[in-house]
Amino acid sequence: MYKKICVTNRALAAHPFAEQIKRVLDAKPDMLILREKDLSEADYENLAASVKTLCERTETQLILHSYLEVARKLGISAIHMPLAGFTAMSEEEKAEFIVRGASVHSVEDALRAERAGATYVTAGHIYETDCKKGLPSRGLDFLKEVCAAVRIPVYAIGGIDEMNADACIAAGGRKQTIFSFVQDGIIPLSVGADKANLSIETFKAEMRKAGYKLPANS
Repeated sequence: MYKKICVTNRALAAHPFAEQIKRVLDAKPDMLILREKDLSEADYENLAASVKTLCERTETQLILHSYLEVARKLGISAIHMPLAGFTAMSEEEKAEFIVRGASVHSVEDALRAERAGATYVTAGHIYETDCKKGLPSRGLDFLKEVCAAVRIPVYAIGGIDEMNADACIAAGGRKQTIFSFVQDGIIPLSVGADKANLSIETFKAEMRKAGYKLPANS
């Protein structure tokens, strides 16, 4: 199972922003992250209020980016943060939001976000993208490793389109990577079994069959 998430960037919009958002919502994404973090808080609030109305019409979940107080004012219970900003939030602040996302760029980042209480992460950038012009992409192996390391949903971002989306979806559940992470102690056995949708005993048996060593005391 997968979901489609869209992240806004006014600087790259091919049409006036309101029209661009309507076009994006017509494609029926599951969620829309209103990034636009270069705006002042007041300008961001005005933009978020208008986008909220558009999202409500299409029943698309709107996730605000970085501006906690704007989310509170507009009654939006979904927030996305850079990892450093997310881990700096207090437990009381996190508890205000049902959906809590963080941007990650390594397996270690993803594990840190999960431990801090994120309900999902975005991992990128997977392919070259104008949003990160000049920076090398991290590729599908990176995505595969992040997906194997955490139990929370992972959304691939950066250069994703209809031509490569299937490859990203396929990278989300590679058991060999999960076996490797359990063997190397990167994730616990119970987490690996959960990620593979197997009972612990079946997971252990498949690890042995595939030639991987079980961790000590398992």
